[in-house]
Amino acid sequence: MRPSPVLVAHALARSPVAAAWLVACGGLLLTGARCEAPVPTPGEVTFEDTFDGAAGSLPDPERWVFETGTGFGNEQLEFATDRADNASLDGEGRLAIVARRESFRGRSFTAARLSTKGTFAQAYGRFEARLKLPRGQGLWPAFWLLGDDIESNPWPACGEIDVMELRGQEPATIVGSVHGPGYSGGGALHASYTLDVGTFADAFHVFAVEWEPERIRYFVDDALYQTVTPSLLSGRSWVFDHPFRVILNVAVGGNFVGAPDDSTPFPQTMLVDFVRVTAGSEG
Repeated sequence: MRPSPVLVAHALARSPVAAAWLVACGGLLLTGARCEAPVPTPGEVTFEDTFDGAAGSLPDPERWVFETGTGFGNEQLEFATDRADNASLDGEGRLAIVARRESFRGRSFTAARLSTKGTFAQAYGRFEARLKLPRGQGLWPAFWLLGDDIESNPWPACGEIDVMELRGQEPATIVGSVHGPGYSGGGALHASYTLDVGTFADAFHVFAVEWEPERIRYFVDDALYQTVTPSLLSGRSWVFDHPFRVILNVAVGGNFVGAPDDSTPFPQTMLVDFVRVTAGSEG
């Protein structure tokens, strides 16, 4: 007996590799017999969301989890909600994460933070997203990866890979960073990339890292601008050899960007055209 088409469809939505495993194992799943999950080949898509769906609908809960509240550190000013007002599909194949100036549960701003906590994590590979970013003093959009063991191995020991962060007051420049023990926060290892023309609010761009054992390379629109290796850490621990989850968020205020001011227009939106992860090699 083979798994039901519904079960396969749900697995395929979350991971093509998981779907292939279900199909290959067939009736073994029902008998309790051992069935090894296939190892994805380098370059194989292991996670993808193209945000197809009706305008106003929430992102797929099989892929994304809303992380709500205010307990994210960095002196951020927003309340992260799970409302469609702050994160929903736009009906044109994109996710809109929206920061708003409004009074909500003791805060003066709202926004959203989505992660793959409990739905997907991976070590190594290419992690990429096609984004159009907000602009304005005090806005802080980000696409980043967080060590999936953070609940048992607190930050920064779990590691953090910031694929893209932008200071809204510097809309033509993004920053890519790694954080770990002894090189976190303001001491993170980082580099920046600045557009020759225009800003990241004017059009979509693809932000990516290609992560291998002992090497993380950073790209904007396939242009390489930074390579991080253990040799750059001056003997500090390399903490990038285990699975990381994916996070998309827009913060308001915080020690990276400062507070918004009267020049900052609201609402402000980060549009996400796709997020894709492909398998890498363990060397």
